[in-house]
Amino acid sequence: MEFPEDFNQLELLNSHGHLIPRGASSLWTGSKDEEEEVEEEEGDHSEEWYGEKEETLKDNPKVLILWAAENQRLATVHRLLTADPLLVHCCDEDGYTPLHRAAYSGHVDVVSALIAAGSKVNPRTIDGWTPLHSACRWSRVTVASFLLQHGAELNAQTNGGLTPLHLAASHTTPFRTDSPHTLELLLSQRHLKPGLRSSSGETAGEVARRTGPHHVLFEMVEDCVNVVPSRE
Repeated sequence: MEFPEDFNQLELLNSHGHLIPRGASSLWTGSKDEEEEVEEEEGDHSEEWYGEKEETLKDNPKVLILWAAENQRLATVHRLLTADPLLVHCCDEDGYTPLHRAAYSGHVDVVSALIAAGSKVNPRTIDGWTPLHSACRWSRVTVASFLLQHGAELNAQTNGGLTPLHLAASHTTPFRTDSPHTLELLLSQRHLKPGLRSSSGETAGEVARRTGPHHVLFEMVEDCVNVVPSRE
């Protein structure tokens, strides 16, 4: 799919971010009733509710492990992977793996279990998102740190040229209290390339200046880039 030169993927995220597949949402067709069901699933539920949900999915282990990874059902994830280790590599129709789901939802214990079971650290969705992109889009700073420690591609770019830093810099996540922490984590990485541009031509710093109050954090890297070694 081709986009015009002035296409801004981050602006599309701002206006249509709620449509990004997350958790079990990519399993639904998008009707109002189904959207309400997804919202309900994201709240707190009893152990009985989770047990009933798992029972309804027991005959579809691929769907079950995606759901379990999203909902922090660690014992279920372990059980499924013991029965079929290859489930760690499964994905939904949008290319989201169990690792994407756990990263998106901020479940570092599930992320750790999946990687220990052989999950690739940098699988790509059909839009080119890695689990680190997902973690940074939703300010899951603990997960982002864990992924980086286990080989996540710091400067990976989506099909639209967005890096994890671009997504962390866009001040649109509902978890805004963690936004500066995610930015600080990424900006402190030695091999960060803050000058990478999206398909719309923006750097992450320019996105931050356009969308929120945390652009001052980019001085961490700007000062380093602008330092001229002394010739004395």
